[in-house]
Amino acid sequence: MAVPLDEAVRQLIHDGDTVALEGFTHLIPVAAGHEIIRQGLRDLTLVRMTPDIVYDQLIGAGCARRLVFSWGGNPGVGSLHRFRDAVTRSWPVPLEIEEHSHAGMANRYVAGASGLPFAVMRGYAGTDLVEHNPHIKTITCPFTGQELAAVPALNPDVAVIHAQRADTRGNVQLWGITGIQKEAALASDRVLATVEEVVETLDPVPGQVILPGRVVDAVSVVPGGAAPSYAHGYYERDNAAYRAWDAVGRDREAFTAWLADLTAGSQPPSAPPATSSPESPDSDTEPVGRGA
Repeated sequence: MAVPLDEAVRQLIHDGDTVALEGFTHLIPVAAGHEIIRQGLRDLTLVRMTPDIVYDQLIGAGCARRLVFSWGGNPGVGSLHRFRDAVTRSWPVPLEIEEHSHAGMANRYVAGASGLPFAVMRGYAGTDLVEHNPHIKTITCPFTGQELAAVPALNPDVAVIHAQRADTRGNVQLWGITGIQKEAALASDRVLATVEEVVETLDPVPGQVILPGRVVDAVSVVPGGAAPSYAHGYYERDNAAYRAWDAVGRDREAFTAWLADLTAGSQPPSAPPATSSPESPDSDTEPVGRGA
């Protein structure tokens, strides 16, 4: 059966876990990130290809002790100021960082999903990431003698994704810019999917990705769960919310007030109401997760 988001987070995510909340500009699982904050989870290793403002919020709330990432920022606006404050001033707690390229992160997930110990790629040459990240190694191809980069497989404890739909059997369907959600889910021990809606049958969509219910541990129905990012076919990106976050994130007092509103259960300023998709009629049915 479908699981309320607070219950799903409580069951699947624990202090000290490695957690990947994936979404590449699109379908970012913001509501799940906010629930992690509300539950006061601590000492998390957060993983993300391109962490944006929900990671800024998680870091500012003191949920993270470590961040494994490629480029991080407020897309189209600027920096993540809570992230910067944690790294440079240890506020609210110190934050360790491990930086990779986009390709490095993607290949790490693929290796993890494939059951391989590491990934081999052409990359990192000419950058200083190798000097600062001991997890990036150089290896020699045994067939050609070519020097290549190697990065360890990434296997999070939990992957959290947002998608447009799930069906009553727990199969999850997403489309549009799909980023690395599929690979992150397949690489992880546990998977939480928030969705806009549940339908009896998943109608085919061009470019769709399907995660079978057998790899999904819990599905939570959270309309608008990706806002202020967008969900293709459901609602657009709220650019004003990203701009507004810059002022909140810059100031500790403003952020602390935002955090108090969030943990009190009020609607945060970065989560506007979602609109229903005209092509996706509502359903009264509920999905089933892994092992059901």
